[in-house]
Amino acid sequence: MAGHTSLGDSLCSEQFGSQAARGCCAAADGSLQWETWGWRWWGFCGAGAVNHEGRDGGGGAPGTAFPPLSRLLAVFLPQGFPDSVSPDYLPYQLWDSVQAFASSLSGSLATHAVLLGIGVGNAKASVSAATATWIVKDSTGMLGRIIFAWWKGSKLDCNAKQWRLFADILNDVAMFLEIMAPIYPLSFTVTICISNLAKCIVSVAGGATRAALTMHQARRNNMADVSAKDSSQETLVNLAGFLVSLLMLPLVSDCPSFSLGCFFLLTALHIYANYRAVHSLVIETLNEIRLSLVLKHFLQRGEVLDPTSANQMEPLWTGFWPSQSLSLGVPLHRLISSVFELQQLVEGHREPYLLHWDQSQNQVQVVLSQMAGPETILRAATHGLVLGALQEDGPLPKELEELRNQVWAELLVLHPHPGPKKESWVIVRETHQVLDKLFPKFLKGLQDVGWKTEKHQLEVDEWRATWLLSPEKKVL
Repeated sequence: MAGHTSLGDSLCSEQFGSQAARGCCAAADGSLQWETWGWRWWGFCGAGAVNHEGRDGGGGAPGTAFPPLSRLLAVFLPQGFPDSVSPDYLPYQLWDSVQAFASSLSGSLATHAVLLGIGVGNAKASVSAATATWIVKDSTGMLGRIIFAWWKGSKLDCNAKQWRLFADILNDVAMFLEIMAPIYPLSFTVTICISNLAKCIVSVAGGATRAALTMHQARRNNMADVSAKDSSQETLVNLAGFLVSLLMLPLVSDCPSFSLGCFFLLTALHIYANYRAVHSLVIETLNEIRLSLVLKHFLQRGEVLDPTSANQMEPLWTGFWPSQSLSLGVPLHRLISSVFELQQLVEGHREPYLLHWDQSQNQVQVVLSQMAGPETILRAATHGLVLGALQEDGPLPKELEELRNQVWAELLVLHPHPGPKKESWVIVRETHQVLDKLFPKFLKGLQDVGWKTEKHQLEVDEWRATWLLSPEKKVL
């Protein structure tokens, strides 16, 4: 078979990940000649030179023409980059490295201030007093870490971007307190305790959201690799920050005002880089904020926003407190106190959830069935947001516009002074019928533009209930 192959014809090829392939041809002496990776691997030109070095060819790894650069990338980037990570990985990591560098320098200034405050360099300072201050500081932080994890731990996944930004800003506040602490020696211990409490909250929020973002970035079940390389990148940046700090501290240590000015400059860079990093993320799962944005656009224009557009519109500074109160997975006993109320609540519900709407407080509470799956929860959240849209101005689809006009007109005619609970139940029953037609179209639109509807980041409590099922009840 080899006798039918002319010299120069490509016999086979290979490629590393999604990079350009290199070919192999037969030499006159029967050996194999591989093209060198060189610039072709980097995608800057179409052809590479032929390597005549025999069996070893162009080396064992791409980028042999540039071994230092290729090996450096292998140390700090996940295997298979860029295909093994999300498209937003590179911009996020670049801005994250900038903020980590600024934070490292700010941290050096804060550490210098704390050591000065506890008496380092002061012959009159007591070792036991400094030790007691340090123990109180650390103990306060440990208690704060436990309490914050219990209080907000389940919410960090739902709004990972917002909590990530919050954690870094709180870290800046903590370092500012540390820098100011030596200026007020009478309140030094209280100040650094508050600062360390804030830093411990930062460690919980930052670590938890970093894990959530790692899950988003890992695309080949390679969470461990992505996390390890992120740690390597952060270590390198912190090392560079420490080296710069060795040069910076002698210049600012004798001038508190200059030190404070440097801190404010670094803090501004830190916050800006953090905002750009978080803003570059494109998360394809829906939380309440993104669902509200996508649904509002769909109701007004009939189109579903893609993940990139919705993430660009997502508020990062005010995303902790959504405008509408939506509670998923509430206990059934909270909504009913009699058989009549149970019957009225169940009436008209054909899905495995029960929805109660308090119009006066614009609060939607959803009881989930044991059979409720991810799409059921997504529909329940959509249902609650649609009810909120009925109270707002703006265009709506024909079905909802007619419902809004007819329901309120009917209530005013038949019940001049209706009670709020009855009005809510009437509207909930009517919106179920509208959603039977509207939600399948909305769900298909979500899937078509790239949203992952098989999972979500909606905040759902663990309560589940059972009730008498109607024959038309469905399970999603």
